[in-house]
Order: sequence, then structure tokens, then C-alpha cells
Amino acid sequence: MRTGRVAGSSSIRPTRSPCWFRTSTCIGTMVVVGRRRRRGGPDPGVGTGFDLPIRSRGVIVASMHDWSSILAGRFIVFDGPDGSGKSTQLARFTAFCESHGTIPEVVRDPGGTPIGEAVRGVLLDPRYDEMGLRCEMLLYMASRAQLMAERIRPALAAGGFVLADRFISSTLAYQGTAGGLAPEEILAVGRVTTGGCEPDLVVIFDVDEKTATARLPAELDRMERKGEAFHRRVRQGYLAQADRDPEHHLVVDGTLDEDSVFAALIEGLGRRFGTAGDSSGPA
Repeated sequence: MRTGRVAGSSSIRPTRSPCWFRTSTCIGTMVVVGRRRRRGGPDPGVGTGFDLPIRSRGVIVASMHDWSSILAGRFIVFDGPDGSGKSTQLARFTAFCESHGTIPEVVRDPGGTPIGEAVRGVLLDPRYDEMGLRCEMLLYMASRAQLMAERIRPALAAGGFVLADRFISSTLAYQGTAGGLAPEEILAVGRVTTGGCEPDLVVIFDVDEKTATARLPAELDRMERKGEAFHRRVRQGYLAQADRDPEHHLVVDGTLDEDSVFAALIEGLGRRFGTAGDSSGPA
């Protein structure tokens, strides 16, 4: 039974820790899925462990070999800049999972628990513009610690599939790369916060700051009000994480239309967790 990725545990498959829990340099090549294919090129989904996405009346319908087995015990994070469309895709992927017999434990970070939601209200309230960067980071971590204890760890221990809207990858991008806090400080607090429980995969929905800004609602929260320059650095922070640790990150082009983004997501997950031509799924 998978239980996410817990550092030091011999009861789960061997993995290396993602970049935010390492001090050594990660080296790899980032691959972005979902870039527009050339005319006549293959459709997304070809060569994955999933059945091919099929467009019907403008809606993508897809299925996957042994979906429940592939996702059981996994911890997957959807992340990206404000306006990236990650929450839309999370809702869509949740419905997709449910239609294939898998009910994920869906959480949002910050939030997801009564205590976490109270902290979230403080973090996003525009009245608290004077909030210091370190205070901001610690509040995010406090909400996250409660979320881990109350929902994420119990779900993984029961063999469930956890799907999170943001996680420590957000803190590294927003308070780290964009805000200026040293990543080592964030990582040290993160280790205490999570107790070594790490996502199997972080899916980053990538959009440039101008596209993201155009998608934001008229009434902005405290974080959304920080301006294009700040959000440009946020994007750079996400891409840097994916570039350093491609094994545990999947970058999806979030500038495409909603159906195309979803098709790219399914394709990318198929490459990571599926096995082309093998309906039994990964070992």
C-alpha cells in the first residue's frame, strides 16, 4: 500500500526526496506538456497508460487503465500562479476520478480544516497589508500543519488518494523566490510542518503573468494584489522547482483552452503513472 512519500520509511517504494527537502543540487530537464501541437501531429494521450482522450461535443472524455490501483495511496499537488486555472482543473480531475471509481481526498492549502480556514482568512484579507514576510510564511505553514494532521496523513494511512490545491511548492515560489525568504529557512520549517510526508507529484499549471492577471476576478485578495513584477517572480520560482526536480514535477501549459489543458494533464499523468500498452498499471 502506498502512503505518499515519507522520508526514511521502508514501508513504501524507494524514492528520493523532492528539492524542497534536500540541500544538494537537483539536475534534470524540465518537460512541459500541452504546448500546441503542429498541424498533423499526434493527439495528446498517444503512448500513455491511459486510453486516448476523446472529444465529444466539446468535452474531453478519458479513461485510464486500472485507475484506482494507480492512484491509491498517492499524494498529488496541483499548483501554479494565481490565475493559472489550477483550481478549475482540480475540480475537473476530481470529477474524472470519481467517474472512474476513485474518490480523492481533496484539500486546499491554506485551509481545508476549520483552523486552516480561519488562518486562510487572515492571510488573504487585504486589511493586513502590513503583514511581514516571515509572519506570512509561518501562517501558511501553521495551516498546513493542521491540514497534514487532520486530513492528509489519515487519508494516506488508509490507502486513499490525496489531491491538494497548493502545498509547500507555493511557499517556495511566493514567499521564497518572489518574496525573498531564503529557501533553506522555508525548507527547515517545512520539514517540521509535514513530518517528512512529501507529494508523489506536483503538477504546475504554467501561465505568464499577463495572461494570469487577465483571468483574475475584479475583487482581488491580498496576494493577488501584489502586481505583475511579483507574479513574474512567482512563475520563475515554480519553473525553477520543476527544472531542478523533473522526477517529481509535471509542468502543464495553462495558456491553452480548458479542454486542451485537461488533455495535457491526462497525457502527463499517463506518462508518469501509466504504462503504455499495459492495462495493469505501474508496479
